[in-house]
Amino acid sequence: MARGRRGRRAPAWFLVPALALYGFVVLLPSAQGATFAFTDWDGLSPARSFAGLANFREMLEDPAARGALRQTLIVAAAVTVIQNAIGLALALGVHSRIRSRNVLRVLLFAPAVMTPVVTAALWKYLLAPEGALNGLIAAVGPDSWQRNWLGDPGLALCSVIGVIVWQFAGYSMVIFLAGLQGIPREVYEAAAVDGATGWRRFRHVVLPLLAPATTINLMLSVIGGLKLFDQVWVLTGGGPGTSTDTLSTLIYKNAFQFNEYAYSVALAIVLTVFVAVFSSGQYGLLRRQERAVR
Repeated sequence: MARGRRGRRAPAWFLVPALALYGFVVLLPSAQGATFAFTDWDGLSPARSFAGLANFREMLEDPAARGALRQTLIVAAAVTVIQNAIGLALALGVHSRIRSRNVLRVLLFAPAVMTPVVTAALWKYLLAPEGALNGLIAAVGPDSWQRNWLGDPGLALCSVIGVIVWQFAGYSMVIFLAGLQGIPREVYEAAAVDGATGWRRFRHVVLPLLAPATTINLMLSVIGGLKLFDQVWVLTGGGPGTSTDTLSTLIYKNAFQFNEYAYSVALAIVLTVFVAVFSSGQYGLLRRQERAVR
């Protein structure tokens, strides 16, 4: 019995080198960097002094920080809902027996394998005032329908959300499709024998069995939306004004443009806390729902 317990403990020792390396390369520098949030360091001068919670108090009074937080939450919520709704609809479509389903799967997933910077640069050209989208609108409708999609504060954030959804809806589709393919055909047949209509089969059979895929998709969407940077920076740079600033872009601006490094670290800590709290809370809720379905 003692030998069996020692055998079960032995594999844990193989984790020690990897954990030590991770702690030395990631955790220790992160902890040391976090201490800058309690100083007044500008990131350049050798002198710095302890400032306590001054950076966090400044954050509460900073309208740019409050706006960036609000826009971060809006983007995360909108991307999560819209992206997964479209991804589920696409997965249901390509899961059918249409002949072109394999080609459609490739085409719909293709944007997800492009780098965010390339995708954003492409859409920045398409959404420009003289870009392809306004050109298409001019060809099929009145000129009054044309918009400055990235230069109008009322439209810029919606345009950013649209670009992100366009790129990653196919990624959500693939995860939902894997869940659909894991449902035994006998389940569909049993529901049909019981007289369930298409909507009832989806609502009471398919959707509950997709709970694991839904959990994965929602977690990835929320985390990605909260720490969004690449697309926003390439498309708008946080503008016009600060209408599309997220916490990530504000961190970058304060660190590398305004030389307020300590303040940017404080913002990064807040962003880290938000991601941890939202993701862990969402994961716990979704896991409870999964267990309830089982």
